[in-house]
Amino acid sequence: MMDWLHSQLWQDDHFKWWEIVGWTGNAIFSTRFFVQWYATEKKKRVVVPMAFWWLSLTGSLLLLAYASFAQKSLVFIFAYALAWIPYLRNIVIHRRHSKAQMDCPNCHAECPPQSNFCFACGKALHAAAKTPNG
Repeated sequence: MMDWLHSQLWQDDHFKWWEIVGWTGNAIFSTRFFVQWYATEKKKRVVVPMAFWWLSLTGSLLLLAYASFAQKSLVFIFAYALAWIPYLRNIVIHRRHSKAQMDCPNCHAECPPQSNFCFACGKALHAAAKTPNG
């Protein structure tokens, strides 16, 4: 077992740091599937949580670093070179949307900005309750 691990992490007396970066990026990028699945099952509707976008961004940047410094394959580099842009944009959009929403003091549902009543429970939303979610 140790010989196999040693052969995977060492080559010609050099530690393969970039292999760890690549596998870590791959693991992080893959976990976004489970995060999205869990959030969808919990809410019983299709949901893409903020963690999905952070995992996408982190994983793709690690894979881009691995492709650039370890693989040096233009095909692999090109695959991740611009992938981070929509992930970052979706994080910005998600944060703006969250800040614009209000929490119902009664049922804690997210309500659209400037709502007078909670759409989930019908309770009146008072001016004191109109605080940004964040």
